[in-house]
Amino acid sequence: MSTALVTGATAGIGRAFARRLAAEGYDLVLVARDSERLASLAEYLGDRYGTVAERLPADLTRDEELAEVERRLGDATRPIDLLVNNAGFGTSGAFWDTDPETLRQQVDLNVTAVLRLTRAVVPVMRDFGRGDVINLSSVAGFFAMSGSTYSATKAYVTTFSEGLSAALADTGVRVMALCPGFTRTEFHQRAQLEMSSLPKAFWLDADTLVHEALRDLRRGRTVSIPGAQYKAVVALGKLIPNRLQRFVVSHAAPGRT
Repeated sequence: MSTALVTGATAGIGRAFARRLAAEGYDLVLVARDSERLASLAEYLGDRYGTVAERLPADLTRDEELAEVERRLGDATRPIDLLVNNAGFGTSGAFWDTDPETLRQQVDLNVTAVLRLTRAVVPVMRDFGRGDVINLSSVAGFFAMSGSTYSATKAYVTTFSEGLSAALADTGVRVMALCPGFTRTEFHQRAQLEMSSLPKAFWLDADTLVHEALRDLRRGRTVSIPGAQYKAVVALGKLIPNRLQRFVVSHAAPGRT
């Protein structure tokens, strides 16, 4: 029986991953801050799919709680076959108006937790000669956004994942950056982003996104960009001069840091 660990598992893309992997027969280690929502999800997955779901409540911006998840990932007696580094957050407003502690927590969750949890599991996967890591990035990571910090964290995740994937070639361990665009989840509400003006064509469905991501992983892709519209956006962005790209993005995208 294969086991997957999913961070940010109780909502949005993380919850969609948990449901899909349970349906595929994975046992799960569910990581999130909210113990009650973790318990509810674990019960649902057990009742619906017969999945064994281990609950691991943790705030990954707190060092001691992040270390608990690292220890679970590094336990070779209970190996993790698939790590989904999904937890992350964005914020609204200008960089200079955002609380420095919020910015620190954003980097801790979006960057440091991804780095440390991947580092914890990869040695075990290499020893077993198999394993997969999916790191949640974003289409925003391909562009210099007007709100700089979120896109910067996601640019790191994509570049980190691509480099690690190359380093792990021929080991049996696969690493992929998943780069979705706007997806119907709690993300934008939590970030206090006003999204009512975004055309319907640019919204992605979380379950469809997860289906495409797992398909790309199993095809050996290093970067997955779900949705034809976002594949086109990224491809077009590579053709536009940086100065024009920055102008278009800063005027078209909702503000975030």
